[in-house]
Amino acid sequence: MNSLIGDRQFYKKVLMVAVPIMIQNGITNFVNMLDNIMVGQIGTEPMSGVAIVNQLIFVFNLCIFGAVAGAGILGAQFYGSGNHEGVRNALRFKIISAGVLTAICAVILVMFNEPLISAFLHEGEGQGDLAATLAYGKEYLKFMLIGLVPFALTQAYSGTLRETGQTIVPMVSGIIAVFVNLFFNYVLIFGHFGAPELGVAGAAIATSMSRFVEMGIVMTWTHKHTKEHPFAVGMYRNFHVPMPLVRQILRVGAPLLVNEVLWSVGMTMMTQCYSVRGLEVVAAINISNTLGNVFNVVGIAMGNATGIIIGQILGAGDLKRAKDEDKKMLAFSVMCCMATGLVMFLIAPVFPQIYNTDPMVKELATWFIRIAGMAAPIFGFVNATYFTLRSGGKTGITFVFDSGYMWVLTIPLVFCLSRFTSLSIVAVFFICQFSDLVKVAIGAYLIKKGSWLQNMVVK
Repeated sequence: MNSLIGDRQFYKKVLMVAVPIMIQNGITNFVNMLDNIMVGQIGTEPMSGVAIVNQLIFVFNLCIFGAVAGAGILGAQFYGSGNHEGVRNALRFKIISAGVLTAICAVILVMFNEPLISAFLHEGEGQGDLAATLAYGKEYLKFMLIGLVPFALTQAYSGTLRETGQTIVPMVSGIIAVFVNLFFNYVLIFGHFGAPELGVAGAAIATSMSRFVEMGIVMTWTHKHTKEHPFAVGMYRNFHVPMPLVRQILRVGAPLLVNEVLWSVGMTMMTQCYSVRGLEVVAAINISNTLGNVFNVVGIAMGNATGIIIGQILGAGDLKRAKDEDKKMLAFSVMCCMATGLVMFLIAPVFPQIYNTDPMVKELATWFIRIAGMAAPIFGFVNATYFTLRSGGKTGITFVFDSGYMWVLTIPLVFCLSRFTSLSIVAVFFICQFSDLVKVAIGAYLIKKGSWLQNMVVK
């Protein structure tokens, strides 16, 4: 048991990395929740249209995360070994790959927006105008496309700063951006201060504006503080990345990119499976996910902290210490998620009442939030396990562990239960959430096996 508990210095180090990420993501998701509530005041159809488009944007976001992840693993280890040229080249690779993916995703969203949104529109027990929902979704997406480029650049720079131990600047830029988003949502959705009342279009414009603000802060700060971050010196003199490094990043990063794409598409597929039970289920899932995103920042931050801390220790070549500290990180992540899950369960009956939507939607959302709260410790362990495996470059294993598991077990399960059984949607949701207990057992085995304990940047 003592091997799972760290000393004061250990927790101080973990919190120094995790808390800024929690604050940034927490404020971001809290403001996103306020945005969602604002849109929810317009009605069920606008809220559902925005929720469907955000599910598609979610796929893009995770594609970007996947594109920069492989270079990020090596960037953290380069920094741990004092190789600033390696960090610089890793960032260049991030920018190039993120730019290519942004162009591809933008083309897909422009050309196929109507069939993609329509895939989530089904009649159910409740009332809902599917044509209106489609129209709201298309209007929202048109303006959200503007923010794709700044989002991609922000992820490249913020990830590199975190990998080099600078978590404050990405946090501050994120906080400023979300308050810009909140203010202009209030102004543009409802037409305050003499501005036009734009509804869902206003929400999308505000979000895109905040993306540019965040990008500007992160990039400007990085290039004005080259003494602390030498990798920024000469960053744009050329975009040459040595081919041996490109091959190494691709070897490490390709499984991560494919994993993020398949995982995000898989999550979208799960939402689509739930949606066959009716538009009210889409709205309820949206409400549940909105609150869940606020509380999940703890588990996500602990996972990121695990990847950064363990990656730096591995880069320094101390494999025994990496194994010891990883056990403590896993235990701490589960404990933190147990606490957030309990809070979610307790406030589940209250939160859906804020929305201007049907009683059926509110009741379903309450049950979904309760179930998500009960499953939070599972998420904490699985997420920290994923980042542990990734920190050691075992991206092939992470691919099988993450998206492989989802497509082999979880998606077929929810597909069959939602379409071919008479189980209530609440029971379907419960079974699918707790099916990840199998993943917990697999993760525990992989961690104990220890194949992830490797230094990839040793000369």
